[in-house]
Amino acid sequence: MPETNHTHYDVIIIGAGSIGTPAAFFLARNGVKTLVIDRAASVGQESNKRAIGGIRATHSDPAKIRLCLRSIDIFSTWQETYGDDIEWYAGGYVFVAYREREEKILKELLVKQHSFGLNIHWLDKKQLLEVVPDLNPNDLLGGTYSPEDGSASPMLAIHAFYRHARRLGAEFHFHETIENFTLKNGEIKAVHTNRATYTADIIINAAGGHARQVGELAGLDLPVFPDSHEAAITEPVTRFLHPMIVDIRPAPGSSNFYFYQHLTGQIVFCITPSPNIWGTDTEETSQFLPMVSRRMIEVMPRLKHIRVRRTWRGLYPMTPDGFPIIGYAQNPRNMLLAVGMCGQGFMLGPGVGELLSRLVLNRTEPEDEIILQILSPQRQFAGQELLK
Repeated sequence: MPETNHTHYDVIIIGAGSIGTPAAFFLARNGVKTLVIDRAASVGQESNKRAIGGIRATHSDPAKIRLCLRSIDIFSTWQETYGDDIEWYAGGYVFVAYREREEKILKELLVKQHSFGLNIHWLDKKQLLEVVPDLNPNDLLGGTYSPEDGSASPMLAIHAFYRHARRLGAEFHFHETIENFTLKNGEIKAVHTNRATYTADIIINAAGGHARQVGELAGLDLPVFPDSHEAAITEPVTRFLHPMIVDIRPAPGSSNFYFYQHLTGQIVFCITPSPNIWGTDTEETSQFLPMVSRRMIEVMPRLKHIRVRRTWRGLYPMTPDGFPIIGYAQNPRNMLLAVGMCGQGFMLGPGVGELLSRLVLNRTEPEDEIILQILSPQRQFAGQELLK
């Protein structure tokens, strides 16, 4: 902890999670004096450690496509560049279609995805079974396959960003809670925690499921609402599955589900509840496993004998349109928002962190301006992201 109050930084980041920690790394790499404040005991203790690890660029909008393409570049070359094994595996993603409705949705999305140069294609039933032989062939129409998507370990990855950020000079203060801000003339003049007072030129709100509360302290009404999702992991088994399998069919209690085999052999899976489970409850339930297991065995019967080791529950900080909020607030104008990642903070993290560093340094590029317009805090929140 600092020995005196009013320590000044170029940037203070609130939240040492999937967004704040990569942002600290990229800022420190550019010589920006950075402090990260988090109420937890260590890095990645909120939503990050509850993420299942999937990383895809196969979204339905140009902003997330561009950000996740960059994230994949960073994740896939991290060990070669920095020496840390983050368990990156380019297994790809498969969105299956067992009904004409899902086939139509996925094929229509391909047009936009191809326009951004994504390596994703429609495979008919025979072709898809060559990629994933264990899919249930009954009623299978086909699906999309994006081989360059993949997965990594959220905890290994965030600790890698953390170690390198610290090596480059970024400071991290844990067990520290934001209590209030001093506001004057449309700016945050001081950040007050339960332990100290700091000043900074720019404050980044990257507080994940608690971003709304942090915003309220600065007089902001951020449309970010936590939604509880459950996940689970099995015992490790010999590799038999390469891509993440996503089934977007709605069913009682869920709007979609997805699963994959991690590099270390375990099957990791999650479900999107329907209706949403709003709030900050992270206690797992007895309803989740029976619901998701039925759906998974229907799509891949081979899974029926595998043993589940653990279940857990995490928070998806949702926005009304399913898109993140990235950009400066109008008031206070020195609060930079990186909130509402809608459960995709891990896969967006490196791309968003790099973008935040360019925003701080006033080095944004033409492509950044397209992203920032789509994800602007001042947008109308009128659309709906199709693959959220």
